[in-house]
Amino acid sequence: MFRMISALMCIAFLSACNGASDLGDAPVGLGDFNLVHNIAVAPKVDRGPVISRAASKTVLTKALTDAVAERFDRYDGARDYHFGMSIEAYVLAQPGVPLLFAPKSILIVNLTVWDDAKNKKLNKEPFQITVFESFDQGPVIGSGYTQTAEEQLKNLSQNAAKSIENYLVKQNKSQGWFNGTPEPVETAAVAEEIAE
Repeated sequence: MFRMISALMCIAFLSACNGASDLGDAPVGLGDFNLVHNIAVAPKVDRGPVISRAASKTVLTKALTDAVAERFDRYDGARDYHFGMSIEAYVLAQPGVPLLFAPKSILIVNLTVWDDAKNKKLNKEPFQITVFESFDQGPVIGSGYTQTAEEQLKNLSQNAAKSIENYLVKQNKSQGWFNGTPEPVETAAVAEEIAE
């Protein structure tokens, strides 16, 4: 019983905050970051078990790119970066049994961040993000009763965008991802000629 309560508390912690709740605030510092390409694909997306509502790949990818644009279009740094996002799996909860079985919606996304000036990935392996719906979207009875599939997906996508931002902030602090200045193209070309 204690394990079940601990697991539920963990999910509650992960799900408590709405990913869009801070969009009215100034964006957190990300150095010279400016998002240029915001691309999401879903070539092998898995729909969760039978408890999940269906969503097309087009609907899934549009919801994610819209949420990412909503969050990251606020940044206007001097250096360009790109996101490659692959939606791996999702669950859009259907109505459950209140208090006993209120399924939660889930979205799993793999993220790759590209540095345009260096023409390379900043993370060699995709970073996987797993987000749950916010508890303010239907904590007891489940969002399957209170929201459409589109509303559930918007909430999940906003939570995913917030998780991406949190990851970038962490990487910027530990790895200095967005604090450098790009090497001018002309200088790089000359350096390559000298090296040859």
